[in-house]
Amino acid sequence: MLLLCNYYLTYRCNAFCEFCHFGIHENFKDTPYAKLEDFKSNVEQIKKLGVKFIDLTGGEPLLHKEIHIMAEYAKRLNLQTSITTNALLYPKFAEKLAGNIDLLHFSLDSPDEEEHNKIRKVNCYNKVFESIEIGKSLGEFPDILFTVTNETYKKLPRMHEIAAEKNLVLIVNPVFSYFGNPGLRDEAVDYIEEYTDGKLDIYINKAFLKLRKDGGNNINNPSCKAVSRVIVISPYNEIILPCYHFESEKIKIDRPIAEIRNSEKIKYFKEMEGQFDFCQSCTINCYFEPSFAFPTNLYAISSLTSKFKYGYNKLIKQKIQKKLIFKREAV
Repeated sequence: MLLLCNYYLTYRCNAFCEFCHFGIHENFKDTPYAKLEDFKSNVEQIKKLGVKFIDLTGGEPLLHKEIHIMAEYAKRLNLQTSITTNALLYPKFAEKLAGNIDLLHFSLDSPDEEEHNKIRKVNCYNKVFESIEIGKSLGEFPDILFTVTNETYKKLPRMHEIAAEKNLVLIVNPVFSYFGNPGLRDEAVDYIEEYTDGKLDIYINKAFLKLRKDGGNNINNPSCKAVSRVIVISPYNEIILPCYHFESEKIKIDRPIAEIRNSEKIKYFKEMEGQFDFCQSCTINCYFEPSFAFPTNLYAISSLTSKFKYGYNKLIKQKIQKKLIFKREAV
């Protein structure tokens, strides 16, 4: 059952993060932007196929000049929307996006300005905090997303303090291994698990940590559901299989998506999901999140518990923010 669409609006990026390949490779610089008419058609179709969530992603998704139209269109179809941004362009789009993004994530890679900007290779630290204040002033409830690496995991307590000061949830996003980038070492995983245990205002999907401790996906007993629960669409208007990070096939969307999903090629990839040689030891978060959506194993149970905690804490923080806004308006 399809749950999630990772819709790559562009492969271009205005940052050059050490742990990401989009900004550091020249071949993404001149790639196209997703066409609005294709987006609308595709979103209508995937909604009918059962998709509940759409991640408007990139590259840097806010480089797409029509992203606010896309977000509004997806919301109109009652899809849950999410955007993760480096915040450089958020002040420009904030008012247009307001009310149409369910999960708005601002990336912050370190509590230290110099280190954050060094990791991103662009001065965007102050833009994150500016964007937080702008978003909150518009009634948005953003999160701080901390991509934890082997070099930054001990900064977690300070990142926690920053999020608490801003009355925001801190999302801990463990870096994963792909395209030659190393994943988290065992000591980093242990540190994250120990620090986050019992802390309601930090969201870490505990299933991600368990998966890493178990050595990642096992092709002989796969946990990945990247094909059956996720559809990945590129700026070229193609479906990418089995996932973006280890693409081996692309199917042009030149006929109804339902027809494509019933094709022999898709059936083959469904049968093989998580079993290809390159799937061994995989820990890519954006595919295991939906893979763990149903309580069918210990990963799924752990993931579900984490999500309940995130939803509860987010609700509490939203209520606090609304009270603060009400008090300011009453003065």
